[in-house]
Amino acid sequence: MKIRRHYLAIRRSFPSVQENIPLEVTTQELANLLDCTHRNMVLLLKRMQQEQWLTWTPKRGRGNRSHLTFLMSKEQIALQEAQEMVQKQDLHSALELLQQMEEAPQLRDQFQEWLSGQFGFHSEVQGKRRTDILRFPLPQSIYSLDPAAIHYTGESHLVNQLFDGLVRMDPKGEVITPHLAHAWEVDASRTLWTFYLRKGVLFHHGRELDSSDVKYSLERLKKLAPHGLYSWVYADIVSMDTPDDTTIRIQLAERNEAFLAFLTTNRASIVPQDACEAAGGQFANKPIGTGPFRLAGNEQGVWILEVFVPYFQGRAFLDRVEVWTLSEGHRNEPAAELKTFQVMHNVRLSDMAAAQWQQVRQSGMTCKFITVNELKDGLLANSAIRAAVDYAIDRVYLLELLSGDVIEGVDSFWPEPEEPRRQSETAKDLIAVNKRLTAAGYNGETLVLATIPQYEADAAILQQVCAKSGIPLEIKLIPAEEFKGAARMQADLLLFAIMLDEHRELRLIDLYRSMQQHALPDINDMLEHSIRLIMSEPDYKLRISIFRQIETQLKERNSLLFLYRKHLKTAFHPSVRGISLESLGWVRFRDIWFTSAPIVTY
Repeated sequence: MKIRRHYLAIRRSFPSVQENIPLEVTTQELANLLDCTHRNMVLLLKRMQQEQWLTWTPKRGRGNRSHLTFLMSKEQIALQEAQEMVQKQDLHSALELLQQMEEAPQLRDQFQEWLSGQFGFHSEVQGKRRTDILRFPLPQSIYSLDPAAIHYTGESHLVNQLFDGLVRMDPKGEVITPHLAHAWEVDASRTLWTFYLRKGVLFHHGRELDSSDVKYSLERLKKLAPHGLYSWVYADIVSMDTPDDTTIRIQLAERNEAFLAFLTTNRASIVPQDACEAAGGQFANKPIGTGPFRLAGNEQGVWILEVFVPYFQGRAFLDRVEVWTLSEGHRNEPAAELKTFQVMHNVRLSDMAAAQWQQVRQSGMTCKFITVNELKDGLLANSAIRAAVDYAIDRVYLLELLSGDVIEGVDSFWPEPEEPRRQSETAKDLIAVNKRLTAAGYNGETLVLATIPQYEADAAILQQVCAKSGIPLEIKLIPAEEFKGAARMQADLLLFAIMLDEHRELRLIDLYRSMQQHALPDINDMLEHSIRLIMSEPDYKLRISIFRQIETQLKERNSLLFLYRKHLKTAFHPSVRGISLESLGWVRFRDIWFTSAPIVTY
């Protein structure tokens, strides 16, 4: 209510006055505080008195001052206001209001306790109709739900709920299974792929999927994201034809064993041609797919997904999913720290908290690392300086600053599944570091480190680590959608992250293609040759061997500097059933359901 904000403005103007202690003030003085008329102020005071927030005893006559007594603290009113904002699905404004209450940190604890009850699983019953709702906070912003334009994990997860691809990859990244296509075949040259679509698959707007939508989706991807993620795959599509409404033939320029794996990614999601063309640039906010949920609305950062009853693989158990996103400025606010809703992604739990949950599953990891821009005419063109800088980055100190049960050292994109924490490194001796840097020819020059805004905190920590070793870093932030462009070529170092999930091979090829942009000619040729070998090799183990050879060569020349890996965990409350994990531990909303009683395991 706006009147609460008026009360807060008045209450804050008299910070030394306690509740239930009368204060002498005139109506005009109060009107000046709110920048309103005398008449409106009188009406506001009457309303506040009716709400029992204050008492107001007016005094008539020149020189007589009225008596105002506050009955409600500003913390109580702010909490009520924040709660009402949340009930109106405006979490952002509620958090902004609480940010203004810096003098009352306990207010955030009270708000967190209340807010925790708003998230998780809820059932609403009207007559005999029961509606099952899952509501959870996502500490990210959602910029786009267009498969051709997504950049972040939260966006990727929601796209997986709204769209489908021709085929799917199993969580281990080993088996590709039918999805929108019930079968496929490839010719002897492995360049002509033919897919046969299921009949009767519906888009959210009611039209049936046909082969022209598949052709349109891939052509659209080439047009909208010519340099996007995995563009090296779809750029090689030479032609497509649709002999009938359930058959599509795709001709590649050359053999590519990664092509079928690419079709399992949400980049290759199938979109409806008619809806895309009608929506134009608004399709990112009004997406239409064939997935188990459809987008019902998006207001104040709350994305509402409603069950799509005619889904071709069966109706989901949940009726609605509400994803409450947090803007970058609010990611450390209470909602991002909740521990009482039933499904939590990418969480860190204490031993005590973990014991209260049915299970905590470790399901994938991200890996942070630095690559060197060797094309820049500067210090790092010298291999000795690259080696000295790599040596100077104190990983032990870095892990201390990061700290956490999910953060570990790493020196490969192919770590063993149960590989223990790296114990070989010890804290660097600064004298030895300085000698090595000096001997290599480094004299304290500033190096430019480029990364995306989402990794700014990681870059700042790395800056602190390097400063300790006498290497000043200047951080340059480049938007994710521009990071593969020319802007980063002015940097000395590039801070990257890669998700090691079922699409690891695709992601690594994408990384090495990106590294070719700033590699010297001999390394560029090595990468090109190796990537071609990978894309023509049908044997998984032989492909992995080539990947390891690439990594070894890049590490030996100090062009690839590993930093750390982060294990991603998903925790489930005992009431959650039917868990099915996607990439990086995200839950498939279609499969989960809830019990009202705790689960008993034997």
